[in-house]
Amino acid sequence: MDQLHLMRVYVAVAEEQGFSAASRRLKLSPPAITRAVAALENHLGIKLLNRTTRHVRTTDAGARYLEDARRILQDVNTANEAAVGINDTPTGHLSVTAPALFGQKYVMPGILEYLQTYPETQVDAVFLDRVVNLLEEGFDVGVRIGELPDSTLRARRVGTVRMVLVAAPVYLGKAGIPQSPQELASHTLIASTAGSLTQDWQFIDLGQKKTLRIQPRLTVTTNQGAIDAARAGFGITRLISYQIAGEVSRGELKIVLENYEPAEMPIHILHRESRFSSNKIRSFIDLLAQRLLNDEAIN
Repeated sequence: MDQLHLMRVYVAVAEEQGFSAASRRLKLSPPAITRAVAALENHLGIKLLNRTTRHVRTTDAGARYLEDARRILQDVNTANEAAVGINDTPTGHLSVTAPALFGQKYVMPGILEYLQTYPETQVDAVFLDRVVNLLEEGFDVGVRIGELPDSTLRARRVGTVRMVLVAAPVYLGKAGIPQSPQELASHTLIASTAGSLTQDWQFIDLGQKKTLRIQPRLTVTTNQGAIDAARAGFGITRLISYQIAGEVSRGELKIVLENYEPAEMPIHILHRESRFSSNKIRSFIDLLAQRLLNDEAIN
């Protein structure tokens, strides 16, 4: 029998947890389903399913084979669609993730443009201040800020950002502008614990990386909370440059200690590794990348 056919039957039985349900799903007779699974097990020389009178469950080997078979069938479908041009116009569902404020400020406008350009698409957008595992959590596309670890994901670099200290002009007018990191000890500090930010602030001083453990008067769990407190003139806070680009350009916040900033951090668009990417994913990445590369706040 055809190997791909056997895989499709096995995937249906495993997902439906039954031969009769798989028969209805594939519109094949129950004996044909049974013969296909038996043929696959004989071909592989392993038991893929445990069968009882009430349930069908994968064995340990069957669970691993199920994951591989799903991936192979998806690659085949995507390759076929690309070859015959089914996906010339993007259609279908897309899941996207990004850091919270970056997603709201920079990714959401791209998503709206994508949806307006391709009316037969749907997008789930999840904006979180933590590192999201695209493979384990089932996302098609993600935006990552910072250096990338070794990964099977494909990445496209679309900009850079900096870790900056900012305060409102009214605060700096009263408390003075710090000239070195050591002078922060005499200032009112605002700390955000969102994402991976900690109360250890890093600086580059005379070419060396130095860490300063701060004593904040105000600690908040969101970056927006830190922005709001700084805009109100309460003190100095540390944020990523894109998060306060608008406030700085409008003069509501001022960057301080710019000469002590750590190295810039890259921004990448990530998507799951595949020899064939569906047109809906390629189109979204191309659109978002062009928007981000043209944005002066991150380039």
